[in-house]
Amino acid sequence: MWMSLALLVTGFTAYFTSASTGILKLMFTETGPTFLFYALIIGELLLVISLSAAIQKMTAGLATAVFLFYSFINGMTLSMIFFAYTMSSIATTFFITAGTFAIMSAYGYFTRTDLTKLGKVLFMALIGIILSIVVNLFLKNAMLDLIVSIVGVLVFVGLIAYDTQKIKAIGTEVGNSDQDNFIKASILGALSLYLDFINLFLFLLRFLGNRR
Repeated sequence: MWMSLALLVTGFTAYFTSASTGILKLMFTETGPTFLFYALIIGELLLVISLSAAIQKMTAGLATAVFLFYSFINGMTLSMIFFAYTMSSIATTFFITAGTFAIMSAYGYFTRTDLTKLGKVLFMALIGIILSIVVNLFLKNAMLDLIVSIVGVLVFVGLIAYDTQKIKAIGTEVGNSDQDNFIKASILGALSLYLDFINLFLFLLRFLGNRR
């Protein structure tokens, strides 16, 4: 529920930001992104880190507010996809992502296979993806970009199943605890699945999106 709500917040924010000339002028110029855009990117990273590291010190209400605020900020920065890709290809990619997410999440929930070892491998691969993306910002190698995109899709498809299984286990542990801890555990789980969904969507958009 929380993940779905966050995706709605992100989607509507991205769409309305792309339709607002005033906001766009604050975020982008003819030469590229402005200081505000980079500040939003840094703000997103800080929100994710603070939510993941300090959620136990927060109240359930504050954790929920931080999560939804993060999804709002992320929507603002993702508004650029409406200029890079056609609306029809964005919609098609979203539904393909949603279908893939549903299948892999169901697998992670119902499978009896322990995905813990897979999670460790995927985490290492994720670090490799991040480093490759940073390096390719300078190299601008098309082949490396293609390889990173393919690996990115595979990694996040796997992470959806792994995170679902992990969240199911956490839910069993905290199910009998107080409501405050249960909500905070739900928010952390929603954040993991939200990040999996968004990143899978963006990597698939590289393949399926029709560029403007």
